Amino acid sequence: MITISIEDIQKAKQRIDPYINKTPIIYSNKLNKWLGHEIYFKAECFQKVGAFKSRGACNTIAWLVENKMKPDHIVSNSSGNHAQAVAWAASKFGILSSIYMPDNVSKVKAQATSSYGAEIIFCKNRKIVDEKTELASKERGTYWVPPFNHPQVIAGQGTTVLESLNELDDVDAIFAPCGGGGLLSGSLITARALNVKTKVIGAEPKNANDAAESIRKNSIQILQTTPDTIADGARTLSIGDITFQYLRKLDEFYEIEEDKIIYWTQWLSHLLKVRVEPTSAMPMEAVKKWLSKQKSKKRVLVVISGGNIDKDTMNKIWSKDYLNEIPSLQN
Repeated sequence: MITISIEDIQKAKQRIDPYINKTPIIYSNKLNKWLGHEIYFKAECFQKVGAFKSRGACNTIAWLVENKMKPDHIVSNSSGNHAQAVAWAASKFGILSSIYMPDNVSKVKAQATSSYGAEIIFCKNRKIVDEKTELASKERGTYWVPPFNHPQVIAGQGTTVLESLNELDDVDAIFAPCGGGGLLSGSLITARALNVKTKVIGAEPKNANDAAESIRKNSIQILQTTPDTIADGARTLSIGDITFQYLRKLDEFYEIEEDKIIYWTQWLSHLLKVRVEPTSAMPMEAVKKWLSKQKSKKRVLVVISGGNIDKDTMNKIWSKDYLNEIPSLQN
């Protein structure tokens, strides 16, 4: 069993602080009034490359350099934000990078990845992406920075909540989306170390519920085809053996329907006045469900994991107007 400690996350923060943005914590008075609780958002949409993924990629590459293991070439597999993060971080350390991506990847994310200097190799589906990345990683002088199942990636993602809890006191619960589970794993490690009373709760698309099924069956479940969900950051086929160790320790885990993902993408974009990816908005439905069960006022933190949306996704988000349906714990 691979163990990641709060000390690993604190070291990661020291490594990446010179390179990343300290993102703000924001809130909506109107949303808090409607729901009757204090809800804060860690806005990683303002992070380098527009997503929290910069933290994990930057920490992993900085850790390699620090330990005199700097590779000649870095490869990775990603549906978007991790691809940008690896390309960006590799360029910071003067390392060539190649990213394998599925054909259905967000166009804006693919274009951004290329702009950071990475070579992009498109593949028919996520399974082929993963297979080709693993094969390429065996070449001499090449290192694979995976999207989530790596101790230094998880440690880097954990700095999101570490930074947040250094600023925000007495948080009752932390909510984050689940793709491969790196962000949730890092969040759990950090929360457990700083305040054992703080709950950590995950959310995943019902249409891409490999993590939920894995938790239920107590073994890693693998999807056979790329899931059909608007939350493109959560289109992973399975979680990893490292992240599974932590995801099974979460306090709660919710599976979210597509219409609810779109509903909260519209409302958070409207209320917070920031660009919110569907994957990032997804945990708000979990927040609503959890708060509806509480007997006292709670203070919660939601990680807005990213803000990169292409035109096609934006058109899907706004094909139906949900802004006439006011958020409430009763509906």
